[in-house]
Amino acid sequence: MIGRIQEKETLNKAFSSPKAELIAVIGRRRVGKTYLVRSFFEGKMDFEMVGLKDGNKEQQLRNFTYSLKEASQVDELEAVPQDWLAAFHRLKEYMDSLGDLGRKKVVFIDELPWVATAKSDFLTGFSYFWNSYASRQNIVVIICGSATAWMIKKIINNKGGLHNRVTRKMVLSAFTLSETEAYFEERNISFGRYQLLLLYMTMGGIPHYLDQVEGGKSAIQNIDDICFHPNGLLRTEFGNLYSSLFSRPERYEKIARILAGSWKGLSRTEILAATRMKDGGGLSTILKELEQSGFITSYIPFNKKKKESIYRLTDNYSLFYLKYIDAIPEKEHGNWQSLSQTQSWKSWSGYAFENICLQHIDQIKMALGISGVHTRQFSFLTKGSEEMEGAQIDLLIERQDHVISLCEIKFYNDDFALTKEEATKLRRKRSTFQQISQTKKQLQLILITTFGLIPNKHSLGFIEKVVDMDDLFADIK
Repeated sequence: MIGRIQEKETLNKAFSSPKAELIAVIGRRRVGKTYLVRSFFEGKMDFEMVGLKDGNKEQQLRNFTYSLKEASQVDELEAVPQDWLAAFHRLKEYMDSLGDLGRKKVVFIDELPWVATAKSDFLTGFSYFWNSYASRQNIVVIICGSATAWMIKKIINNKGGLHNRVTRKMVLSAFTLSETEAYFEERNISFGRYQLLLLYMTMGGIPHYLDQVEGGKSAIQNIDDICFHPNGLLRTEFGNLYSSLFSRPERYEKIARILAGSWKGLSRTEILAATRMKDGGGLSTILKELEQSGFITSYIPFNKKKKESIYRLTDNYSLFYLKYIDAIPEKEHGNWQSLSQTQSWKSWSGYAFENICLQHIDQIKMALGISGVHTRQFSFLTKGSEEMEGAQIDLLIERQDHVISLCEIKFYNDDFALTKEEATKLRRKRSTFQQISQTKKQLQLILITTFGLIPNKHSLGFIEKVVDMDDLFADIK
């Protein structure tokens, strides 16, 4: 299994601990939650049930009955229980029937939010099972869900019978660039790092998406097949993705579409104006759930307050889909090999690379030699006036050692050489930031690019540090 070192360690500690364990595994759709749990507990799973998408209460209870029949390996199917209290009492009886196994017994309930709908009474039955039985047994119960916001609200922050019952929480993230590289090496598929960046821009580090990539084809050929062929997985994944995580998904998709059209990000006020939504709790909830689920990221501009946060769409696949796939007619085959040569893609790829850099802040800090220094990350944007030009800085790293690193991010298909015009723009940006912020800290100019910098008279003594894509592929344990 690639990566997941901390997660496997957590599962191992839970399995070997002397007390009962209730583990909540959280992470977006397709990130590998089920694979992790099944792989770790292979041969030790005593009961497993996967919730049914859009299943009603009766269907979910029937599904439970089928799962219990499979686990107990009996020939006859028992009657479907009338409610979840009866269902979990039956599970309790089955677990008792296993006797002493010489190890912890394991119960795994996958896609919990699909089962525990508002009127299902599932959480009533489950809290009964945990509080009156499992919490006093040699047992580990794993509950898993892709609807991250739901899992946090209903399980982690539960105010009822499950309040403070979760003993361990695991949030499964997408693969980093390093883990993505290792994943393909494990599959004996060879890509250069520039090719891997192209794939990562398209689908991020989502294992199920990466599993679609075939060896013997370039990154562009794979993107063409996976994203632009009418039968490609990512051609239609967007709608499935949001509908599997959110009720009334069209509201969440609307926010994603609006943010996809603004590379600098939007404030809450700008989002309200664009959506024509009322300034109430509805938007706050949607933004919070989108961020908890990993689709958007909020950034506080330098020297601003939290209420002035800027929201950006940072899910790689959503960004790519809304820019290039969404507008293609349903049965028409797009041609990525042609699109990838356009000026539109060159502009978009710069933004996508910036997004990847924001996802690999730890690797950037390592390359700068400040891994042990406390930092905060910001964006900086100021509009022009008669007295001063406007300026946007891709990434600010404010450091506890009294330094602010101003990061200029450039995606380029070769070694980068700084021109006189670009050097002049960077000097103006630095000067504008100095004037607006009135900071007393030392300003350090950093260039983050793909293949590195060709030193010349414009960069020598001006660009203080260079971070290249090899640095972004660093493996941080």
